[in-house]
Amino acid sequence: MTHPTTTTTTGAPPTEAGANAHWQRNLAVCMFGSFTTIIAMTLLLPFLPLYVEQLGVKDHAAIVQWSGAAYGATFLSAALVAPLWGRLADRYGRKPMLIRASLGMAVAMALIGVAGNVWQLVGLRLLAGLLGGYASGSMVLVATQTPKDRTGWALGTMSSAIMAGNLVGPLVGGVLPPLIGIRATFFAAGAIIFVAFLATAFLIREERKTPAARKQQGDSGQSGWAAVPDKRPLVAMLFTGMLLMLANMSIEPIITVYVATLVEDPSRMTMMAGLVMSAAALGSILSASRLGKLADRVGHWNVIVGCLAVSALLLVPQAFVTSGWQLVVLRFLMGLSLGGLLPCIASVIRHNVPERVAGNMLGYSTSAQYTGQVAGPLLGGFVGGHIGMRAVFLGTCVLMAAGAAWNWLAKRRR
Repeated sequence: MTHPTTTTTTGAPPTEAGANAHWQRNLAVCMFGSFTTIIAMTLLLPFLPLYVEQLGVKDHAAIVQWSGAAYGATFLSAALVAPLWGRLADRYGRKPMLIRASLGMAVAMALIGVAGNVWQLVGLRLLAGLLGGYASGSMVLVATQTPKDRTGWALGTMSSAIMAGNLVGPLVGGVLPPLIGIRATFFAAGAIIFVAFLATAFLIREERKTPAARKQQGDSGQSGWAAVPDKRPLVAMLFTGMLLMLANMSIEPIITVYVATLVEDPSRMTMMAGLVMSAAALGSILSASRLGKLADRVGHWNVIVGCLAVSALLLVPQAFVTSGWQLVVLRFLMGLSLGGLLPCIASVIRHNVPERVAGNMLGYSTSAQYTGQVAGPLLGGFVGGHIGMRAVFLGTCVLMAAGAAWNWLAKRRR
C-alpha cells in the first residue's frame, strides 16, 4: 500500500507493516468497544442507591455503604487482574483478550439485571471487573499495532472515547431507568456490549510476530520486569498515571460541599456541582487526540511535563474562586491540560519496553491508575475534612508540580 498513513519510514519489519494495514479499522472497533463498556461500568451511578434499596436494603446508612461497595468493587478487581490480562495478551494475543473482556462484560451486565440480593450485586460487580478490562486491553492493542509515528494520536483518540464513556454513562443511567426500568437497563447495556463483542471478533485484525521475527529482533527469553532494560521511564510513567487519576479524583468528595460555599441559591447547587464534575472530562475529551498528535511531533515526554506543569498552575486559582462558574471554567481548562497525559504515558511505555512485554507493562500502568482513582477520593476527603477544602487543591498542586519536576529530570537523564 502506498497511502501515507499506512506506511512507515522507520524500517519496520514486514510483520509490523502488515499490522499497520489494519490499524485504522482496529482503532475504530476498539473505540466503539471501549465507549460502550465504560458506559456500562458507570451508568448505574445515578440509580445505584435505588437498586440497592430495591434489593432489600432499607436503612439509609446501609444503602450508602452498599452502594459504595458495589460501585468500587468493579474497579478494585479490575486493578488486581490488569497485569495478568496484560501478560496473557503478550502470550496469546491482544484480540483474544478483547473477545474475552467484551463477552465477559456482556454476560456480567445481564446477570446484574437479575441479581436477587445486594450480596449478588457486589459479587457480580466484582466479576465484571475480573472479566472486563476491554478499555485497557484496547490501549494495548492500539499501542502495539499502530505505526510508532502515529501512536500518540491514536492513543489520544482512544482516550477521548474512554472519557466520553465516563461522561455519557451517568447520563444514560439517568434517562433509561424511568423509561424501561432498572433491570432492563442492565439488559440493554449487556446487549450493546455483545454488539462490541461481535465487532471485535469479526472486524479486528491483529498481526503477531512469529518466533523467528522476534529472534531476528534480538528478543531474549526474559519476561516481565526482567525484560525491561531501563526501568526508569516505566517507573516514571506508573507514578504519573497514578498521579493523574489522584489529581482528577481528589476533588470528587468535596465538590458538592465546596460548590455550596460558592452558590447562594440552594436549588442551583446540584446543577453547578454536576457542571464542575463534567467540565474536566469534557475538556479532556476535546484535547486528548490533539495533544497526542502534538506529542508525536514534539515528543511524548515533553507533553507530559508541560501538561503536569500547567495543571499544577491551574489548581492554585481553584482554591480561591468566588463563584461556581469560575470553578467550572478552571476545571474545563484543567481537563484540557490533563487530556494528553494518558496517551503519552502509554506511548512512552510502548517506546521503552520490548514489544513482547508491552501488554504486561501497560497492565501495570492500568493498575497504577486505578490505585490513584481509589486513593484520590480517600485522600481528598481526609484533607478536606481535617485541614480544609482549599488544602485539597493546593496539596494536589504540589503533587502535580513534583510530578512535572520528576518527569523532567527523568527525561534529562535519558
